[in-house]
Amino acid sequence: MEHTAQIELANQADRVAVELGVLNPEEVRRLTVKDALVDTGATGLCLPTPLIKQLGLTPIRRARAQTATGIVDLFVYSDVHFTLLERAGKLEVTDLPESAPVLIGHMVLEMLDLCVDIQEGLIYNPAHEGEWMIKILLNISISTEK
Repeated sequence: MEHTAQIELANQADRVAVELGVLNPEEVRRLTVKDALVDTGATGLCLPTPLIKQLGLTPIRRARAQTATGIVDLFVYSDVHFTLLERAGKLEVTDLPESAPVLIGHMVLEMLDLCVDIQEGLIYNPAHEGEWMIKILLNISISTEK
């Protein structure tokens, strides 16, 4: 079953420039996508190239990716600030062909503590009763010596 969601996107570098007083808030490049595809088979946030250009994102590096149709070369672009179900984060994005939908992958869902419900679509993680829990991975060792 296919689920879509509304996602708000903004150029993160523009947002930082506003904080530094270099740019006016109304100059931040932003857009809203009303029908982004929630794709748990995707990893991150993937945008068609026209939207990447509209947001003014900068290419950072080339990368290889495994897709349903095979291995492809793509670009990774600078951070975008995103808001989904009133929760926000920032993430580098990858490009998609012009005709592709915006893809919201599992990393985005993990960051925002969201789940896909077959009946309701995108929801807050029911295991946390609507409270936003972030996952923190610690790489520490604990000594049991006295």
